[in-house]
Amino acid sequence: MPILSGRARVAGIIGWPVAHSRSPCLHGFWLERYGIDGAYVPLAVPPASLPAAIRGLAAAGFAGCNVTLPHKEAAFALCDRVTDAARRIEAVNTLVFRDGKIEGSSTDGAGFLANLRAHGVDPARPALVLGAGGAARDIAAALIDAGASVSIANRTPGRLDRLLRLFPALTPLPWEARAAALPDFALLVNTTSAGMAGRPPLEIDLARAPPSLIVADIVYAPLVTPLLAAAERRGLTTVPGLGMLLHQAVPGFAAWFGVTPSVDRALTDFVAADLGISAPASSPGA
Repeated sequence: MPILSGRARVAGIIGWPVAHSRSPCLHGFWLERYGIDGAYVPLAVPPASLPAAIRGLAAAGFAGCNVTLPHKEAAFALCDRVTDAARRIEAVNTLVFRDGKIEGSSTDGAGFLANLRAHGVDPARPALVLGAGGAARDIAAALIDAGASVSIANRTPGRLDRLLRLFPALTPLPWEARAAALPDFALLVNTTSAGMAGRPPLEIDLARAPPSLIVADIVYAPLVTPLLAAAERRGLTTVPGLGMLLHQAVPGFAAWFGVTPSVDRALTDFVAADLGISAPASSPGA
């Protein structure tokens, strides 16, 4: 690991908790790969301390930081400038400190689209998004911008109602109709935590899925979730979630450290190993 100088660029990730984050792993890989005089550190910050922490990092000379749960919406309110994408979803996951200002953006949607394209999938297709949390907001917005028609289903109506207010172009679908409606779609996206290690699998019967349906999951541990495994058994094309994690990190790294990093097989294998999982030989970049 390079020795830091007094001119090192420093960034990090703020969350509560934050120990689970793999962002230090992947940014550390890039810092070493490109021989950059810099560091990326985890920062456990409770919600009540968020405003002081962010302003303190900016004052201390940090280049910026990522923001993860539960801080994305609160950090949005602290920004001096935000991108159009962040303004639409009222949340940020990436902050850049520049000229005394806090600039905010949300990169999850762009990361999701980049992961689709890395797997050879054109996002401009009828899509059914499951879930209505922060990731669903960003992904739905990105799909709409890419030319997709997007329907959305969520188990509880309250959060879905808020999402529909933000994006009138979305078409609501009753949760209990999700499986029966599959023939109407070319892309199925799970944005919920169902299927994550230690959580129950997503409940959806793929029996009515057309052979052309592409199934994407933003969960990346395990890499092959129960949903993706079920889709593979039916011969459907699948898109695992690890690539989204890697691609969403690119804009922040470029802004903080001045190098646009590559997402390739070496990075995929490195982060997968840190997660204790194995990337399949068919992963992009192999």
